[in-house]
Order: sequence, then C-alpha cells, then structure tokens
Amino acid sequence: MIESGAFRFAVNLSILFTELPLLERPQAAAKAGFGAVELWWPFDRPDPADAELDALRRAIEDAGVRLTGLNFDAGDLAAGERGLLSRPGDAARFLANIDVAVGLAGSLGCRVLNALYGNRVTGVPERAQRELALDTLSRAAEAAAGIGATVVVEALNSHENPRYPITSSAAAFALIEQTGAANMAFLADLYHLHRMGEDVPALIDRSAGRFGHIQVADDPGRGRPGTGAMPYDLIFERLGAAGYRGHVGLEYRPTGPSADSFTWLKETT
Repeated sequence: MIESGAFRFAVNLSILFTELPLLERPQAAAKAGFGAVELWWPFDRPDPADAELDALRRAIEDAGVRLTGLNFDAGDLAAGERGLLSRPGDAARFLANIDVAVGLAGSLGCRVLNALYGNRVTGVPERAQRELALDTLSRAAEAAAGIGATVVVEALNSHENPRYPITSSAAAFALIEQTGAANMAFLADLYHLHRMGEDVPALIDRSAGRFGHIQVADDPGRGRPGTGAMPYDLIFERLGAAGYRGHVGLEYRPTGPSADSFTWLKETT
C-alpha cells in the first residue's frame, strides 16, 4: 500500500479519479495502492436519500479502503460557493447536514470532518457572520465529538477565493480558539497557504501540533508535488521531524489519468 511508508496518504476522490463515476472511484483508489480516501461532500443536497448514502458506503467498504476525511456540505463549489456555516441564508442547510455527515463519517470510521467557513455576504456585517459561524461550528463540533471526530477549519487562498475571509493560518487559528471546542483543529492545505505567501516549513516547525489534517498540491498550478515551486522534500522532512502522524490528503489536479499521477510517491514513501 502507498500509505505504508513514512506518511499515510489518502487520495481525494472529489478531485482525483473524477474521470470515473463516484461509486467507482474507491475501487480505483484501492487498485492504485491506496488504503485511504477522502471526499468533499459528494451530494447536491445536505440530506440525500438513505439509498444514496448506502450506495456510497458500500462502494467504500467493498473497495477495502478507509474514509479518513469528509467535508460537511459546502454548497455548490463549482459555482464558487465555499461553505455555508457563516451565511445567514445558508446556515440552516449546514445545520441540516451536520447529523447526516457525522452519521456517514461515523459509520465508516472517519474521524476528520472539514467545515468550510463560507464567503462574505454583501450587506451582512462581518461580526454577524462571525457570530453565526461560532454557533454553527460549535454545533458541528458537539455532534462530531459523539463519534470521537475532529472538526477542521481550512484557510483558502484569496486569488481563487476572493470572498472567503479565512485566508491564513493565523485567521484559522483565531477562529478555532474563539470557538473554544476541544475537538477542533486546523486543516493545513499547504497549496493554499503557500499561494498566500506563508513559509510552509516554518509553519510546520511552529504549529504542526495544531494540525488536524494536511492536504497537498504544488504551487503554481495545483498539480502533484514536484510540478511547481514548493519544496516538498523539505516539507515532508519537517513533517516527519515534527512527528505528524495523520493522513496526508492528495488534493491536486492530475494532468492525465489519475492512476498515472502517483509515481512521485515512490520517492516519498
């Protein structure tokens, strides 16, 4: 298995293997050598029918892979939505998704749930969105605690996500601290952080103990590590030295068939 080396890698089935129908992707990941997968919320509503949830659950179980990360419903990502929990018109949809997402995660042994903050809303004071976010995040964390899971908060880059307000590790840490839930942590998406100018190796040295999950892609281009300018040899060295033991999510865009994009991992594992 690819995850048997120094790091345990999970392939993100919402950005890799998208040349296949969703229910075929877990088996493709297993065939490529992965024992773990992760997903953005894969349905177009917060509360899909039990039959849809069961079909996805069976596909993952039958493939023999473990779900190690799952996003709460974040809206229509393709249309530019980046979360629901801070938006007055969308928070009810997020709340309706909490028990569904936690239930799916719990049934598959997944212990990391990602909650995207949501874009700024014109005409709504930033403080009002923050207060709403703190309330909905607290409810998500409480539900996740029931299955022993952690809710992670992610910083995105403002170049591709101009209305998303959490654009640095510092902003994410501040939100986590303000929420006050013991089972909240930082999702360190190293691509987004590097795109925003953060010194990723220094961040690892300083704050790896606050990481609840890591995702990787290279900058520029969001391709696989080794296709851009990020010092991934050094990054993985620092992660190892820091004692990071969680999964590393592969959240990059392949340039061809997904199964052909993993050769770089042989040098890492």
